[in-house]
Amino acid sequence: MPLNRRKFLEKSAATGAGVAIAGAAAAPAQASERPARRPKRYSLTVMGTTDLHGHVFNWDYFKDAEYSDKAGNAMGLARISTLVEQVRKAKGRRNTLLLDAGDTIQGTPLTYYYAKVDPITAKGGPVHPMAQAMNAIGYDAAALGNHEFNYGIETLRRFEDQLDFPLLGANAVDAKTLRPAFPPYLIKEFHVPGAPPVKVAVLGLTNPGIAIWDKAYVQGRLAFPGLEEQAAKWVPKLRAMGADVVVVSAHSGSSGTSSYGDQVPYVENAAANLARQVPGIDAILVGHAHVEIPELKVVNEATGRTVVLSEPLCYAERLSLFDIKLVFTRGGWEVESVAASLLNSNTVADDPKITKLLSDEHAKVVTYVNQVVGTATETLTTVEARYRDAPIIDLITKVQEDVVKAALAGTEYASLPVLAQASPFSRTSEIPAGDVTVRDLSSLYVYDNTLVAKLMTGAQIRAYLEYSAEYFVRTAADATVDVEKLTNANGRPDYNYDYVSGLRYEIDVAQPAGSRIRNLTYDGAALDDTRQFVLAVNNYRANGGGAFPYVASAKELWSESTEIRTRIAEWVTAKGVLDPKDFASADWKLTRDGTPVF
Repeated sequence: MPLNRRKFLEKSAATGAGVAIAGAAAAPAQASERPARRPKRYSLTVMGTTDLHGHVFNWDYFKDAEYSDKAGNAMGLARISTLVEQVRKAKGRRNTLLLDAGDTIQGTPLTYYYAKVDPITAKGGPVHPMAQAMNAIGYDAAALGNHEFNYGIETLRRFEDQLDFPLLGANAVDAKTLRPAFPPYLIKEFHVPGAPPVKVAVLGLTNPGIAIWDKAYVQGRLAFPGLEEQAAKWVPKLRAMGADVVVVSAHSGSSGTSSYGDQVPYVENAAANLARQVPGIDAILVGHAHVEIPELKVVNEATGRTVVLSEPLCYAERLSLFDIKLVFTRGGWEVESVAASLLNSNTVADDPKITKLLSDEHAKVVTYVNQVVGTATETLTTVEARYRDAPIIDLITKVQEDVVKAALAGTEYASLPVLAQASPFSRTSEIPAGDVTVRDLSSLYVYDNTLVAKLMTGAQIRAYLEYSAEYFVRTAADATVDVEKLTNANGRPDYNYDYVSGLRYEIDVAQPAGSRIRNLTYDGAALDDTRQFVLAVNNYRANGGGAFPYVASAKELWSESTEIRTRIAEWVTAKGVLDPKDFASADWKLTRDGTPVF
């Protein structure tokens, strides 16, 4: 039966707020002439995925084709299922544990469809495809990811109810009582012939940034304290409960950095901090950062013991393996060694079991995304959008401007000029000339963001643009320009670089960061720092995502729950014809000492 919050809370009164599962596990007896003198040993393999983001099959819904990339990667839980069964066959099914580190129910048209088009929350609604797949594969536990909250608490709780395993989140607590809102941990016993069982504890931790990124859903309901602080509270409890092995499944990267600055007093990417600061952890399955880490060894500052971390990229492209060896000594089990490695999904085929299980759901979504909603007069692409003002991004800002203007009509703010921000999320998105489909528009706006209207001054907008312009690498006026090296300064991702429509400005990349915005005008005149504007902004940015200045604290005039992606589809449907003359504008350009770069 699924382990939901109600069952967890009923059990927590008796067990100390966790989930305990006893599982039979047999290790083959070792032949020996003198078994009494040879210490008992046991080998456990913990498998892990993370940041699945709705990828069941090796399919690109945006391109309506098999997924492929330059690196030759393959993705999808159907591939992971094959890898998992191979490991179980090699190691013994009862000597393995399968975990996930979060971000499961958002990220593809498949997940959008079952959250919004045919929602799992409807009476008699479907079972989420990700729940079906993960149940069939036999996951033991998963940590909550920040994107689990994107569709609201009701959708998350319904998904949780559909799972045969617990969603763990020791640092997801009730905002009023500060008690766990989800099971903090799982304990599973692995039986060893002739010795006490090996008790393995899995502690789940999620990302503090949820308090910012999904503020509209969680404010006043849930709180998300730091991973380090909560691990320091729970790991000793798990050891006191007899855990021989402690594994952390953490939806948090290993870099020690935060994208939200000091807006939240907790580190976003804290996995390596956990290893260093909290004694008693043996291994950490890392998530959130979408990077590939086969094995990272971190020494705990208090004990000197090595903690092993691994992050299996994302989208079910990799499977982490933690091979944990234990020895029974001095009346108890001790971890002798931990080694981590990765398996690649491109080495195997889909598991027919998963294909059969979810082919109908997949087909429904393929039909949905191929609906024609309009006609484009010319091809629009994001290929150069991160360094040239591209009409395809202007489409986003135009839609946002129109929606906010309509929403504020008749209010005291109706006379204020509306500006809009948008980011070049994808480098490969294309809306072809001719028929425009849902998938074409979805590939342009890959996130399930919603729209917010914020009140800002000219001075604040100027600071916002300066911050955005830090995305570019400083390039001398006489240097050769290599567009592949022009952007992403200091590792800033494309989604944290913003266009702002409704203004005219230059970004002088020969200048130091903070002094790049030149010739900033509104309506043909130099921008008045005291003038008020409405900024149409996505909820991620409005809540502080990317740590852009002023926007998070600015007065909110209006917001909605309809996805920007949906608003774009509605706009195109209403127009019928997608013609750049209806939305394109020359707002900005890159310069060096006043001379255009392109």
